[in-house]
Amino acid sequence: MAANPNIFLVGPMGAGKTTIGRRIAEMKGMQFADSDQEVEKKTGVDISFIFDMEGEQGFRKRECDMIAQLSEQANTVIATGGGAVSDAATRDLLSARGVVVYLQTSIEQQLARTRKADNRPMLEGVDDVEATLRELSEQRDPLYRSIADIVVTSGQQAAKHMASEVVEQLEAIGHG
Repeated sequence: MAANPNIFLVGPMGAGKTTIGRRIAEMKGMQFADSDQEVEKKTGVDISFIFDMEGEQGFRKRECDMIAQLSEQANTVIATGGGAVSDAATRDLLSARGVVVYLQTSIEQQLARTRKADNRPMLEGVDDVEATLRELSEQRDPLYRSIADIVVTSGQQAAKHMASEVVEQLEAIGHG
């Protein structure tokens, strides 16, 4: 493993990937990038608009391309979108280019953290958000686990505590 490979955070929406990722980058003196935010910056439109215009498949292609671009930089913590793992090419890229940290979280935490968010295309126009989150979890949890080097459960803890836990586990596997 390279001396300081990139760190990819994967997990469902509301797991805290962006918040915790920023903390990890700060603690380890690394750069930080959020693939969703970078796609929005590059296209000039929000992800919901891309979903409306190009569908999920069109967005996943853009997301994979962005993760490929971001992961060419060294020494970067990259927070991915919750569905990034649904694309096989993206999973291969994540596995090949860094350490993958799966931030696992409960459906209850996801509900609490996504309740007020209006930028979650997979939840737009959904009548039963909890059922949708459960379905997404059933589909994606095995994919997250299949590429994860580390699994950390995200719950009520503060982001600072979670980031410290991730950094400790990274050091335990020789990252850092």
